[in-house]
Amino acid sequence: MISASDTHSTDGIHLKAVTLDHPWRWLSAGWLDMCTVPGVSYLYGGVFTAIGFLLLFFLDQVEMAYLILPLAFGFALVGPVAAVGLYEVSRRLTVGQNVSLGDAIGALRRNGSQIALVGMFLLIAFLAWVRLAMLEFMLFFGSAPPSLDHLVDAIMLSPQSVPFLVVGTVTGGALALAVFAMTAIAIPMLIDRPECDAMTAMLTSLDTVRHNFRPMMLWAGLIAFFTLFGLSLFFVGLVVTLPLIGHASWHAYRDLVE
Repeated sequence: MISASDTHSTDGIHLKAVTLDHPWRWLSAGWLDMCTVPGVSYLYGGVFTAIGFLLLFFLDQVEMAYLILPLAFGFALVGPVAAVGLYEVSRRLTVGQNVSLGDAIGALRRNGSQIALVGMFLLIAFLAWVRLAMLEFMLFFGSAPPSLDHLVDAIMLSPQSVPFLVVGTVTGGALALAVFAMTAIAIPMLIDRPECDAMTAMLTSLDTVRHNFRPMMLWAGLIAFFTLFGLSLFFVGLVVTLPLIGHASWHAYRDLVE
């Protein structure tokens, strides 16, 4: 049981205090959901893996393959809205309801307009990140950014590598942290509470991160690790890591909001 000293109330919504071991519990619960409905979970991850391949092919064709890394990292920014179907699957499992692919696809029916507003916020953040990445490539590599064949060498082994990576990490990290704080539990909350609005959900998410800063920073780090791990396997790893993070994020919301 959570005692009164372990809760915080904001606008009538009671937030729970969690410890550093909770993010690991969320991953464990997410994995259990995946094992319960493997068909839906892995198909969901497979769709986004296919999107990654198509995006890589398109960027290579238009000679903008250097953007594949910024777009791949930026995927983590829009991940919360991409995983909306997984939240609905975990919600239905939590209350003992049957789950099908149609339930995942139709998740937006629960609170579509407000989820769309959060999606617009994430899209704006994503476009800002891509624009920032393009400016950084131009700043360090000039008007002729590296091709796909020389991308790793240019980023890791060229004289510009260290300043490019430092600037990119600092600017990208700051943007990612702000977006994470505003959306960590926002969309699961909108799925769970159809009467809730987007602004309330995002402010609640921000308050949750503020009052559970260390556990939530660990959770953010785990999300980044599993996302990068999935991407490092040429997108194939997203078949597993994307549904794992999505299901686990639902359990994070359930632990954090009373």
